[in-house]
Amino acid sequence: MINQVSEVGPQETWDALKETPDAVMVDVRTQAEWSFVGLPDLTELGKEPLLNQWATLPGMQQNTSFLDDLTRQLDGAAPSKIFFMCRSGVRSLSAAHLVAEAFAANGQSVECVNIIGGFEGDLDQSRHRGNVNGWKNSGLPWRQS
Repeated sequence: MINQVSEVGPQETWDALKETPDAVMVDVRTQAEWSFVGLPDLTELGKEPLLNQWATLPGMQQNTSFLDDLTRQLDGAAPSKIFFMCRSGVRSLSAAHLVAEAFAANGQSVECVNIIGGFEGDLDQSRHRGNVNGWKNSGLPWRQS
């Protein structure tokens, strides 16, 4: 069994989280990003994002306990969909592939989805984030921690 990773934008993510009761979001950014940049606010949907660092500061080494930590956060459950978010969609894509492979290896079918543009979005012409795409730029709920 191979679980494929798909990609959708922030609004499609919001809609799917709203329509799919067991769908979850995993924010794979760093603690510093959660603290200083903000978090998606899913309270209107009765949900909270799962926070699990894909890489850790200062050197951005991959978090070797990422998969174990996520398994604990999911309490052993296999949701139908897991949406992965980072700053711009790069780290989260790697995380989505790792998790999809792990579920497939256990014979579980879980749709792993990368959120295009992530939380802050791509760089604009001035090399600033937050103006092109991403969760915040889409006008979706977010909060400072």
